Amino acid sequence: MAEHTVIMPPELAPAPGAAAPLFSPGILADGTLYVAGELGTDLKTKQIPDDFEQEVKNSLGTIGLILKKAGMSYSDVVSVTVYLSDMDLFARMNAVYATFFNKESKPVRATIGVAKLANAKAHIEISVIAR
Repeated sequence: MAEHTVIMPPELAPAPGAAAPLFSPGILADGTLYVAGELGTDLKTKQIPDDFEQEVKNSLGTIGLILKKAGMSYSDVVSVTVYLSDMDLFARMNAVYATFFNKESKPVRATIGVAKLANAKAHIEISVIAR
């Protein structure tokens, strides 16, 4: 059985007395980090921003916190899955995405159009695997 560790950055920990989520932000198993799908929620306001580019930055920024807590960075990411509620947003997502993943660290990626996400206001959810 693989040894695994829950990766929970303090910024994502539930508030005292709040119910814990039914999933972990990240699981590190035998050197591989599996990051749960992250919406573009602003961590301070707990809201999805009106600006789509900021929503993408928030999603990737939260992923960055999880990577850092696991001792990794974006250059360790090997696979990315992007869920978009509107595929017409692809080019705008890709422009922001390119600022997080440079030419030397291009992970594989799948982008999937979905009818809706867990938060009705959300346009994007991103999940990654890193080694």
